[in-house]
Amino acid sequence: MTVNLKSVDNQIPVAIDSKTAPTANKTRYVPSHHRRILCIFPKYSPSFGTFHHAYPLMGKVRAFMPPQGILVVASYLPQEWEVRFIDENVQTAKKTDYEWADAVIVSGMHIQRPQINEINAIAHAEGKITVLGGPSVSGCPEYYPDFDILHLGELGDATDRLIEYLDRHTQRPLQQIRFETKERLPLSEFPTPAYHLLNLNQYFLANIQFSSGCPYRCEFCDIPELYGRNPRMKTPEQVIAELDTMLQCGNPGSVYFVDDNFVGDRRALMKLLPHLIDWQKRNGYPIQFACEATLNLAQSPKILEMMREAYFCTVFCGIETPEPEALHAISKTQNLSMPILEAVKVLNSYGMEVVSGIIIGFDTDTPQTAERILEFIRLSQIPVLTINLLYALPKTPLWRRLEQEGRLVFDSDRESNIKFLMPYEQVVEMWRRCITTAYEPEFLYQRFAHNMKHTYPNRIKLPNSPARTSGANIRKGLTYMVNILLRVGLFGNYRSYFWSMAKPALKAGDIESVIHVGLVGHHLIKFAQECAKNKESASFYSQKIRNVAHT
Repeated sequence: MTVNLKSVDNQIPVAIDSKTAPTANKTRYVPSHHRRILCIFPKYSPSFGTFHHAYPLMGKVRAFMPPQGILVVASYLPQEWEVRFIDENVQTAKKTDYEWADAVIVSGMHIQRPQINEINAIAHAEGKITVLGGPSVSGCPEYYPDFDILHLGELGDATDRLIEYLDRHTQRPLQQIRFETKERLPLSEFPTPAYHLLNLNQYFLANIQFSSGCPYRCEFCDIPELYGRNPRMKTPEQVIAELDTMLQCGNPGSVYFVDDNFVGDRRALMKLLPHLIDWQKRNGYPIQFACEATLNLAQSPKILEMMREAYFCTVFCGIETPEPEALHAISKTQNLSMPILEAVKVLNSYGMEVVSGIIIGFDTDTPQTAERILEFIRLSQIPVLTINLLYALPKTPLWRRLEQEGRLVFDSDRESNIKFLMPYEQVVEMWRRCITTAYEPEFLYQRFAHNMKHTYPNRIKLPNSPARTSGANIRKGLTYMVNILLRVGLFGNYRSYFWSMAKPALKAGDIESVIHVGLVGHHLIKFAQECAKNKESASFYSQKIRNVAHT
């Protein structure tokens, strides 16, 4: 459908069909006009996953990791246009940035909704066209009635129509326009993210995407509906090119594969891993890799051996709960294909420290659930666990079920939007007990010590290459170490536990482990201490409004 925007005088969103738009197999639209595009990624509210308590120990670091999605869009925009990128987790966009732009493009998640709308209001005050894309608006376009243009879905034909529109218009439309992707651009044709627009050294770690989509249907997850159940892949050559570009723009030392499920397509992964191994060897192992995968990765020894050789040091597994009946209830039976504790030990045997997702608030939870989780933490020796209250995301089976049951609650005084079967206050207290106990300094350092003895030594021995012993790396390591020794070892309120870990490690010359445990442990301990004071959120998507200053 073609819409003459000038003839429309009411404020009803217009959905523009993208079926006739250019696709991956057609010639890209060539703009006729010069445009200046301001791409803004909104600030996150502090949460467990932002690792904000570690930043003061890390010198230049200001944010967790770069936003892949909007950086890909910035790279996809016409080369003839000027593009400026601002991550508000690093610095806030200034009035002069808005004045400079012809249009403002924003992307974000549901948790960033207030900040997304604030950016829109600022841009409109400057008379700028505003565009919103990304997972939040793709799942819930109704959340954003005030944006001029909504880009729904992934990169594809809708993006080409958006570019054509921005080329032809400089004034805000009279009504909201929606471009919805009907034909996605294959991942194999994605451009390298615009890393040149940022300073990677300002991030806790870097990230990369190899695949999109997940074959599983966990009840609480929106990935299958947003990105599909058949994983789509980049080519190994693309991934290597992105790593090369990354190193030219900075080196945080770690790269996280942000795939929905790194082992969603095992055949494709088997083709990628030899390329990663070769790249690491050619470049002197400049980084370590991390990824997110299902726990049944432990049943793939060939993949694990190659991941070890590629220097994968961390794997995030959504364990969610050690209780089998709960895993059945949330359709996460892939975690039951082998005993969970055995799977963790297998991953550890390949040198991979396991990070686990833990969720509290399932319908199967009982007053004993907290104790079972803490016992699982003790037995598994997993140091880092993202312990969250269950939260229902739109476009998930969980949301639909709870909506039918009348159990969705929208209240800014609550940590979750779910009416739990157990009393709300009891569920929150179970969460608080789990997270404060899990990150008591002595208990946490015991688990780290176990991994320092039984997991880290299983990694390959790295060469003392120029990439690893560069002046920049040495200066960064010294900065981290000095800050850790001063802020934690000298002035920290848990310094005795720190030294019980650090002294033997330093004596053995294991400086890298001291830095890793010092940085990560500091965030976990400080976060838990703030949780005890009700100053941190019980869920990444918490509804509760907090006006707390974080340093």
